[in-house]
Amino acid sequence: MDGPAGARVGNRRRRGGRPARRVAPLRLPRPRASFPDYGPLHVAGSASDVRGWPARRLVRFGRAPAGGVPPQLPAPWRLSRRGSWVDRVRHERAVRRPQVRETLGTVFALHIDTARSWRGGQQQVLLTVLGLRARGHRAVLVAHPEGELYRRASEGPDLVPLAPINEVDLAAAWQLSRLVRKWRPAIVHAHDPHAVAMVSLGLSFGAPVPRPKVVASRRVDFHLQGNTFSQWKYRQVDGFIAASGAIRDILSHDGIPSGRIVVVHDGIDVEKIAHRPAADLHAEYWLPHGVPVMVNVGALVAHKGQRHLIDAMPMVLREVPDAHLVIFGEGELRAPLERQIEHLSLEKRVLLPGFREDVLSLMKSSDLFVMSSIAEGLGSAVLDAMAMGLAVVGTRAGGIPEVVVPGETGELVAPGDARTLAAAIVKLLKDPALRRAHGEAGRQRVASQFDVEHLVDGTLSAYRQLGVCG
Repeated sequence: MDGPAGARVGNRRRRGGRPARRVAPLRLPRPRASFPDYGPLHVAGSASDVRGWPARRLVRFGRAPAGGVPPQLPAPWRLSRRGSWVDRVRHERAVRRPQVRETLGTVFALHIDTARSWRGGQQQVLLTVLGLRARGHRAVLVAHPEGELYRRASEGPDLVPLAPINEVDLAAAWQLSRLVRKWRPAIVHAHDPHAVAMVSLGLSFGAPVPRPKVVASRRVDFHLQGNTFSQWKYRQVDGFIAASGAIRDILSHDGIPSGRIVVVHDGIDVEKIAHRPAADLHAEYWLPHGVPVMVNVGALVAHKGQRHLIDAMPMVLREVPDAHLVIFGEGELRAPLERQIEHLSLEKRVLLPGFREDVLSLMKSSDLFVMSSIAEGLGSAVLDAMAMGLAVVGTRAGGIPEVVVPGETGELVAPGDARTLAAAIVKLLKDPALRRAHGEAGRQRVASQFDVEHLVDGTLSAYRQLGVCG
């Protein structure tokens, strides 16, 4: 290209023999992250201070009033001489971290439950969150916005919606990751298997420093799945809270070190249940007054074993002809159970009214509670029944024997055995005095060992074992 006065530029020489000046290539500024310019970084004495920080940012951190002294940084957090934007980000986190720990109480935990239904597990989540808040801790609940747990917790603060489509919903996991990085909780507590997946995926996208401890509650006595994803997600968990000793044994069998498992039994609000007014179960379902009524509460799924309870009813009716059974709950087995009832001609003796929010009030006017599960973590419905003074007939599945004492608070039979189940029911239906004695003993047992205070104490003890709660 020709330059002024016929001179050649570039690599060619001028006419006078002097080499042309090489044109320097255009250098664009190096791309930088969108962080504001905080100005130079200095080291002063035994601590580093920061000059030139925007006053509103310092006020937002809560470290200095407007126009006040810049925040002081402990010596271990000295910044490098270059003062790069990475150092500034690290400094920002170092300044912010003590504020979160100091101002939010003894422990700050993020509790996650992804279920839409209302079952015993969701009841335990709500009781745990409310119990921790009552003691001055910060407990944020992340729940499905269309779930019953979200609705029941909507009156309180610190409630965040999260609606994963499945356990590998990356968009929901990214949303959770941003939430954790923004709020920086000490603990992320996952209360169901899908929540464990969301937490594991979310933290893999990025986690604050230090990384929060991950706690997983386990309330079912099923073995962990053996697929690759399940194994990976549970490897991200720092500690497990098992609802019963039976669940602890299963986790140990599945390869979880015993030192990472803490048994915390479910709890209930005994005082609230005791003062709940009773509803007339007989009048509600047009049952003759004075006839004995048994109650079962649980999802209509295979491991709850309602089909064995229905199979036991003809044997019960041969001994107690006026007995009735009411099974509260919804689930995938409703249609098969209805066909079973019709096949046994029990339409007038076995009722399936579905899910009732006032089920506790209706249970109070029943005569006997029956838990027919063939697999059960602990059985929070059993705790509810015992708290209101009902004798219990249960199975030896999972953690039920840790709650029901045979011959003292009720009777226990082998899971899936309709004949022995019927015999235990008949024994208690024919002896009202024995039912009352078992019911009173059960009430005292629950009040002394399975109330909300024990649930919260156990949860905090598990947190302490992870080194995140003083």
